[in-house]
Amino acid sequence: MLVVRPITMSDYDALHTCAVESGHGFTSLPVNEELLTNRITHSEYSFSKPDVLGPTDEGYLMVGYDRDTGEVAGTTGIEGAIGWDVPFYSYHISTVVHSSPKLGVNNVVKLLTFGNNYTGCSEICTLFLRPDYRAGLNGRLMSKSRFLMMAEHPHRFSKTIFAEMRGVSDAEGNSPFWQWLQEHFFSIDFTMADYLTGIGKKGFIADLMPKLPIYVNLLSKEAQAVIGQVHDNTRPALKLLEREGFTCRNYVDIFDAGPTVECDLQNIQAIRNSFRAKVTIAEHASSQDYLIANTSFEHFRATAAKAAYDAESQHVLLAPDVADALNLSEGDMVRMLAQ
Repeated sequence: MLVVRPITMSDYDALHTCAVESGHGFTSLPVNEELLTNRITHSEYSFSKPDVLGPTDEGYLMVGYDRDTGEVAGTTGIEGAIGWDVPFYSYHISTVVHSSPKLGVNNVVKLLTFGNNYTGCSEICTLFLRPDYRAGLNGRLMSKSRFLMMAEHPHRFSKTIFAEMRGVSDAEGNSPFWQWLQEHFFSIDFTMADYLTGIGKKGFIADLMPKLPIYVNLLSKEAQAVIGQVHDNTRPALKLLEREGFTCRNYVDIFDAGPTVECDLQNIQAIRNSFRAKVTIAEHASSQDYLIANTSFEHFRATAAKAAYDAESQHVLLAPDVADALNLSEGDMVRMLAQ
């Protein structure tokens, strides 16, 4: 049974393993002891922070662990509000028309405009599941457990939720989009730029990034081809978010041009379709799968399990091992999502 819970400092080695296995382009998991330690410390602070009136600098990092073996299977997280302490940059793709009626010429061209448009929004991030655990409902649990948390504690998050999707790069970490930027504006390779961003050293971006809009048709053909495209390993995560209602509104990453997708919190399908139920702990024979989370914030727990829900009474039967995994007692409330 995979259980999602807040990360603790004892999970450092497992988080470091996830960082190594995630590979190039996974900005939020750089292989850096200081940064990973700081993220864990900040997450512990954020989860223990008294009830907040609205999102500020909180960062909630969680792990999914195998309850049978104790092994950490992956990680997932939410940033309460980005851009307040460290700038968050993105490119916006817009369209302009160059027209000359006298010559009978109409040219429609796209521009990339550098900006900070997602400042203050909540970001779902750091979703990584180790290969041996990519089966069954594990991927859905790691992703959608964040939405169960948001549904139960919406005041901690912004009205707009977004996610940066990993863009196209090869096995060596080379990005066609970055190669064009590197040739014309930078003198460091993609992996170094990605690493510096991951450890919070983003000053070079503002210093060296072109300030004026970039005409897309002036980029190399290779760079143009990957704008808004995702890494092969990211396609399942993107499809899952698209089914939740997330869509790209023409924002892309400034390094690899991967798409940024967003959705209003209240319109996310998992949030709209989740519901609360009162727990009765007993063995049952139900075959219906649910994602189930307790209603605690500081001691959040979520798992995928079979349960017997009665809509009329709004009660749910949970097996003793499931209730124990979620730190539940008889009569407690849970938030559920049918699968």
